[in-house]
Amino acid sequence: MRRSQSVQSTGMVAAEIPGYDYGSSNIGKSPVTLGEFEQLMLDANFTDDDVHWLRQAGKVLADQAPALAGKWRDIIASLPHLAIYWQRPDGKRDAHYAETSGLRLQQWILDTCQRPYDQAWLNYQQEIALRHSSVKKNETDHAQIATPTIHLRHIIAFCAVITDPAIMKPFLAAKGHDAIDVDKMHQAWTKSIWLQIVLWTEPYTNTRLAPNEW
Repeated sequence: MRRSQSVQSTGMVAAEIPGYDYGSSNIGKSPVTLGEFEQLMLDANFTDDDVHWLRQAGKVLADQAPALAGKWRDIIASLPHLAIYWQRPDGKRDAHYAETSGLRLQQWILDTCQRPYDQAWLNYQQEIALRHSSVKKNETDHAQIATPTIHLRHIIAFCAVITDPAIMKPFLAAKGHDAIDVDKMHQAWTKSIWLQIVLWTEPYTNTRLAPNEW
């Protein structure tokens, strides 16, 4: 119990997360500049008020990240055309890859809510995108997954699930916040996801990196 409380106090879902390199020198610099990202935030009407409500959401979701990530992954597992992204060439699920990527997904939930959207955050968004494309897919976990890329079309479409109020709002309401506050947290979460989708498309639309992986 003490260990769990210590981990949560640092904004981490576990003391050690394999392949989680946030802020590491191993992560390259995003090609998106801070100035360009500020313009994107203006496009999305992402304000300081949204930052505030994301922080509140982070407090609410801190101990629910495993359950929320599990909800999404159950949906993925139920769809054969998405489940293949976890499967080895023999058609069996790669348990190690599923576990380590699952921990990183849980941490991504907290990072979305708690991290400042600065250069380090931009850099890691680029790294997340690269790890879904053929540039770095399977490299982090040395996984033997049959598919060399997670196609952009499925990433974008699945974000409808990640922002679905029917899924998100029960989690955001779990600590007793009223409906107005839950709605504000959900709006801030949704704006952030849209901004991240934009950043994730960069390698896929860059002809030098991962073209033709739509």
